[in-house]
Amino acid sequence: MTDTEFEVIIVGGSYSGLATAMALGRALRKVLIIDSGKPCNRQTPHSHNFITQDGKTPKQISDLAAEQVKAYPTVHFLDDLVTDAKKSLNSFSISTANGDSFTAKRLVFATGIHDIMPEIEGFSDCWGISVLHCPYCHGYEVRKKTTGILGNGDFGFEFSRLISNWTDNLSLYTNGASTLSKEETELLKSRNINIVETKIIRFEHIDGYVKNIHFQDGSQLAVDAIYARLPFKQHCTAPEKLGCKLNEKGYVVVDEMQKTTVEGVYACGDNTTKMRTVANAVAMGTNAGMMLNKEYVLENF
Repeated sequence: MTDTEFEVIIVGGSYSGLATAMALGRALRKVLIIDSGKPCNRQTPHSHNFITQDGKTPKQISDLAAEQVKAYPTVHFLDDLVTDAKKSLNSFSISTANGDSFTAKRLVFATGIHDIMPEIEGFSDCWGISVLHCPYCHGYEVRKKTTGILGNGDFGFEFSRLISNWTDNLSLYTNGASTLSKEETELLKSRNINIVETKIIRFEHIDGYVKNIHFQDGSQLAVDAIYARLPFKQHCTAPEKLGCKLNEKGYVVVDEMQKTTVEGVYACGDNTTKMRTVANAVAMGTNAGMMLNKEYVLENF
């Protein structure tokens, strides 16, 4: 790539980054999208609850989005991994794994998060396929099936209540001693939600579709789907290096315009919110692009 100076560099070229790029491309801004091609949902077979794209694979959606964004000649793409970001007086510099460097007056981080998998054999193979994070994205497809929730405490209780909307055949697997209160335990049991405290050692599966949960005591239980909420870390550390604030849960702090706490730096998508859906990522990216362009217009008018 011969150009090294841009008005905006977008780090991350999945749904949120592409939506940002479309808004900026339509506003005639010179944009560079840098993406390493490893979205967190790459093994998810189908995406749902995104109007007009329901049931398509994540790749089909992102490929079509990229094709449409490429129609805007001021938007450029680079297949690479961002390794560093630095701020100078009037611009930012970005370094990549291939040794290239680029500058821009504004940055957008649409970099997502990295899920931290539990030490349960087979869990990572099933993640996004039959071990699920969101009932609004996948609950309809496993409705009325034998379903488990891997969780404990407040999350285990509240998620059990939520998932009971989709199935009557529900169990809560606390993977060790339950930390639910007596009242919470009694309420779940009154709704025929089993609480299993035995330690889990393995998910038996076929091509990512879970069949049985194997326990430390040698027992096993059949299951069709499992919900879990995982701890995470930021997929990209560049925002922190620039001084962008993270909240107590680990998300990049942004305002209603997707601005971070560092002037000139925006963020959007899964790295900023627990509302982890394709539709929400697209909405946040579109907002970031429009607000960023407006900032440019007002700055130069």
